[in-house]
Amino acid sequence: MSGKAALDKKLEALAALRTVSSESAEPALRKALTNFNGFYVSKAAAIVPTLQLTSLIPDLIRAFHRFLQDPVKTDPQCWAKIAIAKALHDFEYNQPELFLVGLKHVQMEPVYGGFADSAGLLRGECALALINATLTDFEILTHLMPGLTDPIKPVRVDTAAAIAALGAEAGSLLLRLKALTGDKEPEVIGQCLTGILELAPPDALAFIETFLRSKNEDLQIEAIGALAPSKNPEAFTLLKTIWKEKLPQFARRALLLGLAASPIEDSATFLREVIKKESGELAQWASEALNSSRFRDAM
Repeated sequence: MSGKAALDKKLEALAALRTVSSESAEPALRKALTNFNGFYVSKAAAIVPTLQLTSLIPDLIRAFHRFLQDPVKTDPQCWAKIAIAKALHDFEYNQPELFLVGLKHVQMEPVYGGFADSAGLLRGECALALINATLTDFEILTHLMPGLTDPIKPVRVDTAAAIAALGAEAGSLLLRLKALTGDKEPEVIGQCLTGILELAPPDALAFIETFLRSKNEDLQIEAIGALAPSKNPEAFTLLKTIWKEKLPQFARRALLLGLAASPIEDSATFLREVIKKESGELAQWASEALNSSRFRDAM
């Protein structure tokens, strides 16, 4: 049997453990976590939280540190380390040491034309998991802050999301600073604006409004994307206000389609009014949004 065929057979046996009791699966998963193959261990680690096997947390941690040794060879693409960090996150594991190691891990692997860092997803996952750690909010924010300037976009996005999820009002200052200093990827700014709105510091809407009125199309769209799905009625009011002004067509499209995700019933009423009063693309976009809205049947 070839190496690939043997691995496929082991993976099938591993997947079958999802259908058995936790007690029956535990010995096999404990053994699987000692395997030398990072991809195989990643599949085992993903099963552990689905079976609520908290008894295997020490085994997950040992496997994580084992794959830090010669990581390009033992755990290419950080498969095992990412899955382990996610499993511990699912358990709301609150000891920070492993996540702090993961936040700083860089794994340069050969690719066509040079090398690339494969640890971005790991750093992002560790950022999201760190908010459960037994550290002060200040300590957590201190460790998260460098992630806002990470070279890899998903890490910056995950870091902004983690800062908002922490729920510390001081985190809004980091998100504001990042939004003001800018990013080459508009999505990062959008996540910062979403986080600022979630943390709801004083004048959050006024701050976001500056981006809503920006001459930069991407920033306008990201501001709309932050406001449209918000539970804050004042966010919807702000969008209605700007709709009445001279708004570019691309922004009107983003606003209408964004309201499909709004939890505010008045947004559906607004979309219905647009369908009645407008024609062409505006009516079409409003109709698409309303058909996707949670208030579709009521309307």
